[in-house]
Amino acid sequence: MASRNRIEVAAKDSALVRGALAVARRAHAGQVRETGNGETPFIDHPLAVADRLTVDGYPPEVLAAGLLHDTVEHAGYDPDELRERFGAEIAEIVLTLTEDPTIGDYEERKEELRERVAAAGPDARAVFAADKAANVAVLRKAYEILGERVAADLPVPLDAKILVWEYDLEMVFERSPGVLLADRLADELLGLWSQRIQEGRVGLC
Repeated sequence: MASRNRIEVAAKDSALVRGALAVARRAHAGQVRETGNGETPFIDHPLAVADRLTVDGYPPEVLAAGLLHDTVEHAGYDPDELRERFGAEIAEIVLTLTEDPTIGDYEERKEELRERVAAAGPDARAVFAADKAANVAVLRKAYEILGERVAADLPVPLDAKILVWEYDLEMVFERSPGVLLADRLADELLGLWSQRIQEGRVGLC
């Protein structure tokens, strides 16, 4: 079943998920996301994140947070409105996953985010892991077509991006052992490394 279909089913079953889906669609309407192989509608990303959470049986509150996780950072959704409409639990997860725009350095910004997620609860780490796994999966699809040329459309060097994802994975494994999403993130990263080895970009030690 496609991710959109799974989320639509979850939305039919839960008013909370239905409301989060509607807000995410409005917030990200008209926005696009650079995938490394062209632009896609931004909403495809939160749908993919929520889909991964749906597959692993997370409750409506976590699915809603997955759908909404980029609304503050990328769409300027008001945190107070988020809290009022969806409650403190969901708002806290979304804000935990919202990067600090005052930190200019890429790796420092990601490290600060990682530390906040590490200190948060397991639901925030689940959304975080689903977010990263979805990102790696999109990059892998682009890499299948472009190989190392995919780096040309990335805001940071590909090696730096992968290194950050590896630190993210290490944190999730340490703080949420046994979570299937951590294994799935690991699988995506191993798949990307395999692709790069085949491309001849990295070698085996």
